[in-house]
Amino acid sequence: MNKIFFLLLFNLSTMVYVYAQEIEPTITREKAIKTLIDNYTIARQQKDSMLLGRILTNDIDQLVSSGKWRKGKEESMKGMSQSSVKNPGTRTLQIENIRFLNPHCGIVDARYVIQNMDGMSRKMWSTFIVVHESGDWKISAIRNMLPATQN
Repeated sequence: MNKIFFLLLFNLSTMVYVYAQEIEPTITREKAIKTLIDNYTIARQQKDSMLLGRILTNDIDQLVSSGKWRKGKEESMKGMSQSSVKNPGTRTLQIENIRFLNPHCGIVDARYVIQNMDGMSRKMWSTFIVVHESGDWKISAIRNMLPATQN
């Protein structure tokens, strides 16, 4: 009877520690992903191809609001650069939700606004697929969407 009691007590105490350890890494991962998305915004705003190259996976793909697909890092970075020239203005991404599929992969939903020089703003949604690769969080896919009606 004592063995069963101690086994049960051991299992319960172990579960508390395992659960407590999972909370902190989630907070740490969320913070790292927010920094990643901030770095993406900075790289786009400052046209910093070095930073952009470090935060994108080699096999990134991007679906832009016009419906065009960009496949691979080179094509995606070229398209982002052209888009920044074609659509000048201040870009902001406000994260609405981060959902983890596992400890190494997540989905980030964000409001994406381009404030043009003339005061007009283009309001969109962006979804990022992020992966933990070689010790860093990187962007593996981007989906930009224009709402059917602008709010």
